[in-house]
Amino acid sequence: MLLDDALRGLPLVAAESGRIVDVGSGGGSPGIPLAASLPDRDVTLLEAERRKCDFLGGWTERLPNLRVVWGRAEEQPLETYGVAVAKALAQPPIAAEWCLPLVREGGAVLLWVGPSADLDRVARVADRLAAGLESAPDGFAVLRKLGPTPAGFPRRTGVARKRPLA
Repeated sequence: MLLDDALRGLPLVAAESGRIVDVGSGGGSPGIPLAASLPDRDVTLLEAERRKCDFLGGWTERLPNLRVVWGRAEEQPLETYGVAVAKALAQPPIAAEWCLPLVREGGAVLLWVGPSADLDRVARVADRLAAGLESAPDGFAVLRKLGPTPAGFPRRTGVARKRPLA
Protein backbone atom coordinates (compact mmCIF):
# COMPACT_ATOMS: atom_id res chain seq x y z
CA MET A 1 0.00 0.00 0.00
CA LEU A 2 2.78 2.47 0.92
CA LEU A 3 4.66 1.62 -2.27
CA ASP A 4 1.51 1.99 -4.39
CA ASP A 5 0.78 5.38 -2.86
CA ALA A 6 4.35 6.57 -3.52
CA LEU A 7 4.22 5.41 -7.12
CA ARG A 8 0.92 7.22 -7.80
CA GLY A 9 3.08 10.33 -8.18
CA LEU A 10 5.51 8.72 -10.63
CA PRO A 11 3.84 10.01 -13.84
CA LEU A 12 3.79 13.56 -12.48
CA VAL A 13 7.44 13.44 -11.39
CA ALA A 14 8.57 11.71 -14.60
CA ALA A 15 6.97 14.48 -16.66
CA GLU A 16 9.32 17.02 -15.04
CA SER A 17 13.05 17.41 -15.65
CA GLY A 18 16.01 17.81 -13.35
CA ARG A 19 17.09 16.49 -10.00
CA ILE A 20 14.47 15.33 -7.49
CA VAL A 21 14.41 16.04 -3.75
CA ASP A 22 12.16 14.22 -1.29
CA VAL A 23 11.75 16.74 1.54
CA GLY A 24 11.29 15.17 4.97
CA SER A 25 11.91 11.73 3.57
CA GLY A 26 11.33 9.90 6.86
CA GLY A 27 11.27 6.21 5.99
CA GLY A 28 12.13 6.92 2.35
CA SER A 29 8.72 7.22 0.74
CA PRO A 30 8.20 8.46 -1.93
CA GLY A 31 11.91 9.10 -2.65
CA ILE A 32 13.20 5.52 -2.69
CA PRO A 33 10.44 4.16 -4.97
CA LEU A 34 10.94 7.15 -7.29
CA ALA A 35 14.71 6.56 -7.42
CA ALA A 36 14.16 2.89 -8.22
CA SER A 37 11.63 3.74 -10.94
CA LEU A 38 13.68 6.58 -12.47
CA PRO A 39 17.27 5.25 -12.50
CA ASP A 40 18.43 8.01 -14.87
CA ARG A 41 17.38 10.79 -12.43
CA ASP A 42 19.30 11.93 -9.36
CA VAL A 43 17.18 11.70 -6.22
CA THR A 44 18.07 13.33 -2.89
CA LEU A 45 16.42 12.26 0.35
CA LEU A 46 16.42 15.31 2.65
CA GLU A 47 15.81 14.41 6.28
CA ALA A 48 16.28 16.43 9.48
CA GLU A 49 16.62 13.44 11.87
CA ARG A 50 20.06 11.85 11.94
CA ARG A 51 18.91 8.32 12.82
CA LYS A 52 16.51 8.31 9.87
CA CYS A 53 19.37 9.44 7.62
CA ASP A 54 21.45 6.53 8.89
CA PHE A 55 18.67 4.12 7.91
CA LEU A 56 18.15 5.79 4.51
CA GLY A 57 21.87 5.64 3.79
CA GLY A 58 21.63 1.86 3.44
CA TRP A 59 19.66 2.35 0.22
CA THR A 60 22.43 4.28 -1.53
CA GLU A 61 24.38 1.07 -2.12
CA ARG A 62 21.48 -0.43 -4.06
CA LEU A 63 20.43 2.74 -5.87
CA PRO A 64 23.42 4.65 -7.30
CA ASN A 65 21.20 7.61 -8.28
CA LEU A 66 20.19 8.14 -4.63
CA ARG A 67 21.86 10.30 -2.00
CA VAL A 68 20.90 11.24 1.54
CA VAL A 69 21.30 14.71 3.04
CA TRP A 70 20.94 15.38 6.74
CA GLY A 71 19.43 18.84 7.21
CA ARG A 72 16.39 21.06 7.06
CA ALA A 73 14.79 22.49 3.94
CA GLU A 74 15.33 26.06 5.16
CA GLU A 75 19.11 25.46 5.29
CA GLN A 76 19.58 24.02 1.77
CA PRO A 77 20.87 25.83 -1.33
CA LEU A 78 18.09 27.65 -3.17
CA GLU A 79 16.70 26.62 -6.56
CA THR A 80 18.81 23.47 -6.88
CA TYR A 81 16.19 20.94 -7.98
CA GLY A 82 13.79 20.45 -10.86
CA VAL A 83 11.23 18.69 -8.66
CA ALA A 84 10.54 18.60 -4.93
CA VAL A 85 8.17 16.01 -3.48
CA ALA A 86 6.69 15.81 0.01
CA LYS A 87 4.39 13.26 1.55
CA ALA A 88 3.21 13.60 5.17
CA LEU A 89 5.77 16.35 5.81
CA ALA A 90 3.46 19.01 7.30
CA GLN A 91 0.19 20.74 6.54
CA PRO A 92 0.23 21.44 2.76
CA PRO A 93 0.73 25.24 3.05
CA ILE A 94 3.75 24.71 5.32
CA ALA A 95 5.13 21.95 3.10
CA ALA A 96 4.77 24.30 0.12
CA GLU A 97 6.75 27.01 1.89
CA TRP A 98 9.55 24.56 2.72
CA CYS A 99 9.70 23.00 -0.77
CA LEU A 100 9.27 25.91 -3.19
CA PRO A 101 12.61 27.66 -2.45
CA LEU A 102 14.43 24.41 -3.31
CA VAL A 103 13.01 24.29 -6.85
CA ARG A 104 14.41 26.22 -9.80
CA GLU A 105 12.28 28.50 -11.93
CA GLY A 106 10.07 26.36 -14.20
CA GLY A 107 10.31 23.41 -11.80
CA ALA A 108 7.54 21.86 -9.76
CA VAL A 109 6.60 20.84 -6.24
CA LEU A 110 4.42 17.75 -5.86
CA LEU A 111 2.58 17.41 -2.55
CA TRP A 112 0.58 14.36 -1.55
CA VAL A 113 -2.55 15.87 0.04
CA GLY A 114 -5.61 14.46 1.75
CA PRO A 115 -9.24 15.17 0.90
CA SER A 116 -9.48 17.86 3.59
CA ALA A 117 -6.51 19.87 2.27
CA ASP A 118 -7.31 23.56 1.85
CA LEU A 119 -5.94 24.13 -1.66
CA ASP A 120 -6.89 27.83 -1.53
CA ARG A 121 -4.38 28.27 1.32
CA VAL A 122 -1.77 26.34 -0.68
CA ALA A 123 -2.40 28.61 -3.67
CA ARG A 124 -1.92 31.73 -1.51
CA VAL A 125 1.42 30.42 -0.22
CA ALA A 126 2.46 29.52 -3.76
CA ASP A 127 1.65 33.04 -4.93
CA ARG A 128 3.85 34.55 -2.17
CA LEU A 129 6.72 32.31 -3.30
CA ALA A 130 6.57 33.04 -7.05
CA ALA A 131 4.60 29.91 -7.92
CA GLY A 132 1.14 28.87 -8.99
CA LEU A 133 -1.12 25.94 -8.17
CA GLU A 134 -1.80 23.74 -11.20
CA SER A 135 -4.65 21.30 -11.60
CA ALA A 136 -3.69 17.77 -10.58
CA PRO A 137 -5.29 14.40 -9.95
CA ASP A 138 -7.06 13.87 -6.64
CA GLY A 139 -4.63 13.40 -3.80
CA PHE A 140 -2.00 15.79 -5.20
CA ALA A 141 -1.18 19.47 -5.31
CA VAL A 142 1.24 20.52 -8.05
CA LEU A 143 2.92 23.90 -7.66
CA ARG A 144 4.80 25.40 -10.61
CA LYS A 145 7.69 27.76 -9.81
CA LEU A 146 7.14 30.83 -12.00
CA GLY A 147 9.96 33.09 -10.86
CA PRO A 148 12.93 33.35 -8.53
CA THR A 149 12.47 32.83 -4.80
CA PRO A 150 11.50 36.21 -3.29
CA ALA A 151 13.81 37.94 -0.82
CA GLY A 152 13.16 36.85 2.75
CA PHE A 153 12.58 33.20 1.85
CA PRO A 154 13.14 30.67 3.11
CA ARG A 155 12.34 32.01 6.54
CA ARG A 156 14.41 30.90 9.53
CA THR A 157 14.07 27.31 10.74
CA GLY A 158 10.77 26.79 12.55
CA VAL A 159 9.11 30.06 11.50
CA ALA A 160 6.88 28.51 8.82
CA ARG A 161 5.30 26.17 11.37
CA LYS A 162 4.94 28.86 14.06
CA ARG A 163 3.66 31.60 11.73
CA PRO A 164 2.20 30.06 8.55
CA LEU A 165 1.86 32.35 5.54
CA ALA A 166 -1.78 31.43 4.89
